[in-house]
Amino acid sequence: MWSLANHECFALQHADSSNFYITEKNRNEIKNGTILRLTTSPAQNAQQLHERIQSSSMDAKLEALKDLASLSRDVTFAQEFINLDGICLLTQMVESGTERYQKLQKIMKPCFGDMLSFTLTAFVELMDHGIVSWDTFSVAFIKKIASFVNKSAMDISILQRSLAILESMVLNSHDLYQKVAQEITIGQLIPHLQGTDQEIQTYTIAVINALFLKAPDERRQEMANILAQKQLRSIILTHVIRAQRAINNEMAHQLYVLQVLTFNLLEDRMMTKMDPQDQAQRDIIFELRRIAFDAESEPNNSSGSMEKRKSMYTRDYKKLGFINHVNPAMDFTQTPPGMLALDNMLYFAKHHQDAYIRIVLENSSREDKHECPFGRSSIELTKMLCEILKVGELPSETCNDFHPMFFTHDRSFEEFFCICIQLLNKTWKEMRATSEDFNKVMQVVKEQVMRALTTKPSSLDQFKSKLQNLSYTEILKIRQSERMNQEDFQSRPILELKEKIQPEILELIKQQRLNRLVEGTCFRKLNCRRRQDKFWYCRLSPNHKVLHYGDLEESPQGEVPHDSLQDKLPVADIKAVVTGKDCPHMKEKGALKQNKEVLELAFSILYDSNCQLNFIAPDKHEYCIWTDGLNALLGKDMMSELTRNDLDTLLSMEIKLRLLDLENIQIPDAPPPIPKEPSNYDFVYDCN
Repeated sequence: MWSLANHECFALQHADSSNFYITEKNRNEIKNGTILRLTTSPAQNAQQLHERIQSSSMDAKLEALKDLASLSRDVTFAQEFINLDGICLLTQMVESGTERYQKLQKIMKPCFGDMLSFTLTAFVELMDHGIVSWDTFSVAFIKKIASFVNKSAMDISILQRSLAILESMVLNSHDLYQKVAQEITIGQLIPHLQGTDQEIQTYTIAVINALFLKAPDERRQEMANILAQKQLRSIILTHVIRAQRAINNEMAHQLYVLQVLTFNLLEDRMMTKMDPQDQAQRDIIFELRRIAFDAESEPNNSSGSMEKRKSMYTRDYKKLGFINHVNPAMDFTQTPPGMLALDNMLYFAKHHQDAYIRIVLENSSREDKHECPFGRSSIELTKMLCEILKVGELPSETCNDFHPMFFTHDRSFEEFFCICIQLLNKTWKEMRATSEDFNKVMQVVKEQVMRALTTKPSSLDQFKSKLQNLSYTEILKIRQSERMNQEDFQSRPILELKEKIQPEILELIKQQRLNRLVEGTCFRKLNCRRRQDKFWYCRLSPNHKVLHYGDLEESPQGEVPHDSLQDKLPVADIKAVVTGKDCPHMKEKGALKQNKEVLELAFSILYDSNCQLNFIAPDKHEYCIWTDGLNALLGKDMMSELTRNDLDTLLSMEIKLRLLDLENIQIPDAPPPIPKEPSNYDFVYDCN
């Protein structure tokens, strides 16, 4: 329109801080009132920057790298710069830069630091677009990045970028994991945790987690031993968890991942069956018996009393609460919990000897039916604790649910078990349980443990005191109040009333779901690195005809107006809603595929011939709201757990309200008989 010569040398660009280029792909996303500026095309700009960063003038070079770091966030520019082999140029500058400017470094140290920082920032941004494979980098480059991490007095921004690069290398390439693992030792990373910058601490733990996650199985235990030697746990406890500042979400996520990976080391023992022929393993059972019953060591009995000793051992194993009295090794052949249960029992017997002896002797002096079987309950308890802590499952991409108390002890799982086995014995006594009540006791103990964990105790002692307050009577009170004195609504008249009310309650739930869809939700785009969260928003139009959606720069405060969301999807075009493994974005290869928690939050809208809109809900509640709402729009049943709970709650409340006038009146099972017809109908009711 302006008759510009060489129009392909120009482009339009957002005039705000993002400076993103307008292309055919994103032109529909321009909002009304957005200011655009005319500028040189991405290809030309990339060419100019490619030349400027090779300038001999230090100032010009620094300015060019600063511009590159800013522009690399835009995928359009990044593609053009990468086409010019720009990443290769940046890696060469990092590899050779230090030597070339060694002399200048003393004179121009701030300038050199900034130059390196901008170079690494540009590199991280360019790699984040996923255009170039991580497998292409040389050992020299890895060594150079590792050297920035290994130096003690390194500029914060350089250190942060270097840690981010190392984490991405380890997570995205098996070959690079091996090279990075050779260059970086845990000992070199630990000092960065002792600083005060939480971002550096977060990146450092992220690198340790990445190395841990990608280590082959046989190396994981060795790595855990090194972490223990270097006292990683106590350093994190002192400098991160108990530091005088709030823990942000990203740090909480990294601590959660470290917690999961640490507990996953138990998986091997959890899935190992006991070999009844293995003498070393049988010796552990002998040791448990010896600690409990042999106050003084036995004199060597003659072979003649072998039978006597055998029967004594059988009696003792019965007192220890094993199911198989003759050969207790058979109790540990079930996996899970396998040998982990035996490890826990031995730890308890050795490190909490008094409590162990007290529990065993206390139960062996009770009547048979009232004794709490120590062996059987230890095995079941270990299995239950593994389920609660999800031992053996991969860490979730979105969860940040870490427990500070597990960072307060080197053997936190064993100590956790020791507290819970004593709780189990206490609850057994409070319930006056018999062997038939075993499963009921386990359910109560699970509830006690889960409720105590939700309060996030900061130490094991605090956890213990929370459990003290959650006695069996307290659990009964909580259950009672949660049931809200729910009467038995199973009589026929009540069931008929329920059936009558149910459709209007379901309609009420449907309206609530649709209203929530009209408000909309902010969803997070999951990329390979969680650093820069990208958000998008989706909401239903008030007339329930169109879904509006679009990308956001940051998580919004409150609702996002319809006109600021660029894309539309008419509800009439929706073919189906699929969830979990059936979603197209869950079938792609990658870490998410194996991730159970992300699978449970994934759903997709299929429309047109082969198009889809993919979602990962922020939590289970939003997942239920959206899947229910979309099913309601398509005229299908709302099948979520949340709908079932809401229906139960609302039905129960409605029935209670309707029955208020009938308090203390017995409702008959059958309706009262209809009276006989009157002998004549010659009667009048006078309203006056």
